[in-house]
Amino acid sequence: MSAESKDDPTGQDENAEVRDRKRPSVALVLGAGGARGLAHIGVIDVLQQRGYRIAAIAGSSMGALVGGICAAGKLADYRDWACALERGDVMRLLDFAFGHPGLIKGDRVIAELRRLVGEHRIEELQTPFVAVATDLASQREVWMTRGKLFDAVRASIAIPMVFTPHRVDGRELVDGGLLAPIPIAATRMFSADLVMAVDANSQYLLPVKQGKQPESRKESGDKDNNGNGLRARIEAWIEGLMERGSPEPAQPGLLDLMSRSLDAVQSRISQTQLALDPPDVLVRIPHQSCFFYEFWKAREMIEIGREAAKLAIDRYEDAVAPDRLG
Repeated sequence: MSAESKDDPTGQDENAEVRDRKRPSVALVLGAGGARGLAHIGVIDVLQQRGYRIAAIAGSSMGALVGGICAAGKLADYRDWACALERGDVMRLLDFAFGHPGLIKGDRVIAELRRLVGEHRIEELQTPFVAVATDLASQREVWMTRGKLFDAVRASIAIPMVFTPHRVDGRELVDGGLLAPIPIAATRMFSADLVMAVDANSQYLLPVKQGKQPESRKESGDKDNNGNGLRARIEAWIEGLMERGSPEPAQPGLLDLMSRSLDAVQSRISQTQLALDPPDVLVRIPHQSCFFYEFWKAREMIEIGREAAKLAIDRYEDAVAPDRLG
């Protein structure tokens, strides 16, 4: 039987708090990457399990969505919701933008996230947070540190031609990943012991077991859809675009082509950002993990995030003096 501390009748280690204070605080940078950004959840899980304190979060696109929800203290709720999504559920969240500069308005998914997470203002979140978007008029990054959380998230995820732009404070804003797919610079305003960045579009190949392939259209289609009307025809067309096209690599589907093109551009920008402003720890999520629209792959992506984070943190901890980690 272990002796209990005189100051702690629960028998817990009286030095636990001291050791926690010695663990480095982390400014966490969550990169763009569409559905691959679901891996951010796994990265955050591992950080917390290892005892690191997240002092601040900056995110672009899907990184802003996951990061903002984490900063609000609602990541567990979002994880459960995302893991329950199937292909048909993703289709039901699409609200088509007829006559607008974008295929999807995004109001439906944002409303669902507000229902799940609640209304929050960025300046009142549990963890300091900045969402990064792009101002098309000035062609500059916009760092949003105040205002409604889901206004900032909606702007940051506005992939051109996929989502309509979002107006914030009189500016038409689009996806932060256009100019800052890994917004490391946005974390420099915060005080932290180290910067950890998650590249969700890495050329690195991670040896992780792949989960089962998503269900076919016929198996996971919208069961509430009777096949009639304009919306039904559009949904069928969109699902057709989501098919991976011909088995021949030279003939990708339309969304595959868009996904690969976006990946190529963001990968080059990311490489430049990482070279000019390298983080202390880099977590690499392979770009082959999934396409940007495959949001029904949450479980697989979260596991990939966990494995990638363990690898990166192990390398960091092996490289620093043990006394720095308590």
